[in-house]
Amino acid sequence: MIDRLIQRIEETENPAVVGLDPALAMIPQYLRQEKFEQFGKTPKAVAEMFFEFNRLIIDAVADLIPAVKPQIAMYERYGLDGLAAYLRTIEYAKSKGLVVIADIKRGDIASTAAAYAAHIGGVDIEGSYFDPWQEEFITINPYFGIDGIEPFLEVLRRRERGVFILVRTSNPSSGELQDKLLEGLPLYDQVADLVGRWGEGLVGESGYSKVGAVVGATHPEQGVELRRRLPHTFFLVPGYGAQGGKGADLKGFFDRDGRGCIVNSSRGIIAAYQKDAEFGDADSVGPEFTQASRKAVLAMKKDLENAL
Repeated sequence: MIDRLIQRIEETENPAVVGLDPALAMIPQYLRQEKFEQFGKTPKAVAEMFFEFNRLIIDAVADLIPAVKPQIAMYERYGLDGLAAYLRTIEYAKSKGLVVIADIKRGDIASTAAAYAAHIGGVDIEGSYFDPWQEEFITINPYFGIDGIEPFLEVLRRRERGVFILVRTSNPSSGELQDKLLEGLPLYDQVADLVGRWGEGLVGESGYSKVGAVVGATHPEQGVELRRRLPHTFFLVPGYGAQGGKGADLKGFFDRDGRGCIVNSSRGIIAAYQKDAEFGDADSVGPEFTQASRKAVLAMKKDLENAL
């Protein structure tokens, strides 16, 4: 699967992934009104508007990008209706040829970790196999050590799937733990070394492992260091755009061939119409709001090209 992701990046000439992290405040007024009139002010209404919002954005940008990254929490908050919208979003994205990186950040041990691994491994029910989530990559938390990672590695050994393990996250308070020194090294470096070892034996034809790392765009110097430390580890890079990261910060995250990572932007793309003067009053915009998302993707692509 890592080879397919890299192939899609090369085909689109764009190492950008669109984060499908909708919130009610992002939904254009016309779409909110339509769904509230149809379903009332209910979780079902929000779920329906989320899916339609995602579908319109996917249609507008699918030819420009290799992948999308839905954040499951944005859907889970609305219960089963929200999860239904999440699954429909995944199905629709895949129908458009996009790779799906599911941002679920799961982590636990033993049988619980094995249950979470069903996100990429599916389930066997007395000889009948089902893949209810259909996610191709997921994000996972390494805090439990190998006990929490092994069930996911077991899936990767038998299926073309991938994981991105949290190493250096983009949030402002990440340093409270990740920068702590342990035996002379910051914790994020020690986690990076584990990620490198966990990915051994799972390297594809591209030279990159199915076991990737999450490395935030808001830490450019550490990104350069981690690229040197992890030559066979593909990076998922959050923090671009709304969180302050920009293309110039990311040159060192890529390898010498301009490969090695995929860069995420969420709000900066899916809510781009709210800050684009060309689209006038955000409260009166119609389905054309997606053209602002397309413009934002093209601008991000150009910014990353300039950096490389």
